[in-house]
Amino acid sequence: MNGVELFLLGRALMKMGEQALPGAGERTGNRAVLVVIGDVLEHPGTTISEVTARTGLPQSAVSGAVARLRETGSLVARTDPHDRRRTLLEPARELSERVSQVRATSIDDTLAAALGDADPAALTEVLAALELLSTRLGIRPGATAD
Repeated sequence: MNGVELFLLGRALMKMGEQALPGAGERTGNRAVLVVIGDVLEHPGTTISEVTARTGLPQSAVSGAVARLRETGSLVARTDPHDRRRTLLEPARELSERVSQVRATSIDDTLAAALGDADPAALTEVLAALELLSTRLGIRPGATAD
């Protein structure tokens, strides 16, 4: 695989990810909100800059998503006691129904449609490869790589 192929693979995976989200076709800002809350759930006590670095979203998109999440009570911001210039982000105690739904939605159907293959073994193999890659890249920090 070369850099161009990797870039094209990344674009294809992004499109599939967007299709797999419940409410596919919603405006982009909604996707940023879902990505940001997912990142904060994985990294409580994080900052906007850290979310920006991990997700690759522009800082303006992260800041906007944080503002929306704070307004809805899904996210709590507090001053860092060690550095009063920093704001730390924490998920609210209760997840919204929308966030819970998105986090529980499987990509199996979207991936099967993209593969165009009804072979369950192929789907299982590709899912395992994606999970391994995600874990090794640190996207799924709670997962274990075999």
